[in-house]
Amino acid sequence: MSEQGEILLEVKNMFKSFGPTIALKDVNLTIKRGQIHGLVGENGSGKSTVTSIASGLQDCDSGEMIYLGKAWNPESMIYAREQGMSMILQEANTISDVTVAENLFAGKEAEFTNLGMVSKKKMVQAADELLQNFGVEHIKGGDSINRYSFEDRKLIEICRAVTDDTQLLVVDETTTALSHIGRALIYKLINKMAAEGKAVIFISHDMDEIIEVCNILTVLRDGNIIGTLEKGEMDPKKIRYMMVGREIGEAYYRDDYDPSHSGEVVLEFKNASFNDIKNFNLKLHKGQILGLGGLSGSGMRDVGRAAFGLERLKEGTIECKGNPLEGIMSAIDNNMGYISKNRDREALIGEGSIRDNIIMPSIRGLSGKMMYLSKKASTKVAQHQIDAFSIKCNNENQYVSTLSGGNKQKVSFAKWMAKDSDIFIMDCPTRGVDIGVKQFMYQLISQMKADNKAILMISEELPELIGMCDQIIIMKDNEVSANITRDKDLKQTDIIEYII
Repeated sequence: MSEQGEILLEVKNMFKSFGPTIALKDVNLTIKRGQIHGLVGENGSGKSTVTSIASGLQDCDSGEMIYLGKAWNPESMIYAREQGMSMILQEANTISDVTVAENLFAGKEAEFTNLGMVSKKKMVQAADELLQNFGVEHIKGGDSINRYSFEDRKLIEICRAVTDDTQLLVVDETTTALSHIGRALIYKLINKMAAEGKAVIFISHDMDEIIEVCNILTVLRDGNIIGTLEKGEMDPKKIRYMMVGREIGEAYYRDDYDPSHSGEVVLEFKNASFNDIKNFNLKLHKGQILGLGGLSGSGMRDVGRAAFGLERLKEGTIECKGNPLEGIMSAIDNNMGYISKNRDREALIGEGSIRDNIIMPSIRGLSGKMMYLSKKASTKVAQHQIDAFSIKCNNENQYVSTLSGGNKQKVSFAKWMAKDSDIFIMDCPTRGVDIGVKQFMYQLISQMKADNKAILMISEELPELIGMCDQIIIMKDNEVSANITRDKDLKQTDIIEYII
């Protein structure tokens, strides 16, 4: 019989490199039953690398692992899951164009097969039961997964990853992609697992979340284990210092409370109706940071997508710099940039190079009269942004898919900065980035405002909206429920009643 405190997974002397970049240097890590074991570190510190190796996503160069008392070298994530170790990835990991049920039981079709035929009806019934057991009743097994949002897809991944046989669950930056309801579900799940003598490895950049959720914490920096802290030792200042090797100031957000901006309107919704939103009106001014807040499904993300021409209007108009917005190319031509929450599907080309991703919006400007794209010019532009954003990479030719989540987000910003965009639609701009990068991005956004750029910032994080925005529009049930101006005395409690 398993007991609390018994070693479940042991990593010994692990090394891993990607070309000249050393990702893990002699890493030793012990995970015990009953632990919610936090892993923190800057982007590229090695958190996801060590857990992806343990979960069968990739191999290490050297070192060994022991799981459930036996040598462990999983051949795949599917094999690891069958042996009781599951990982929920930071980015989307569902299969498009098939049903929710087919996603939940991918690789397990034999359970529903008779005489060589898969019973879709039985699979859907089993999916509905599984979803209900997790308290996810608004998602239906027979629906196409395409109809569900990024947040809902993460819930589906959680339901797929965890079974009664799961002994060790890796949660890799998953909560940043979840709504408040989804976060409550996963917190309940991981606490239940720990109470049952199982274990969770919990990766997050949210310091408050880490301290609240985890009962032990290991800090990595540049592929090294810096130290492990027990619950009573978890101090934010101490953790930040261990992460970066230097003091980080407390000031992330703007230190001014001046909500003023230019009177020039650069983006305007006029009685616009799209999806479930009707007669929506909004004005974004030059030099303004306008926040959009609310719960997942409130409609705020639909507004951002519509602003960039990604949603078809049923009625009304959207004007950019006084001209009707007529789709994505119209938005780009009007010097608008869009940073999507779902960066792997909507913002970046994973199997493209960093250079190609950065220069994509600027190709016409970089091409000469003969429409020849100069490699020298494009490399110069890309390298400038790599340096400006301190993107950790081997060179500009490295595939974006090989970058950490935070460095991918830097590329999402860099592509529009390279084009010198002056209107930015930012959906969760600091999702999945570490504390140092988050501070850098807030400083960048503040400088954008000073440079008279216009920013529509969409976020579920109230501290982010309060800390950065001149004005905050709160949405609930696809309607505006509050319009709040920047003020030094504004608190989360002043806003929450308009959200729920």
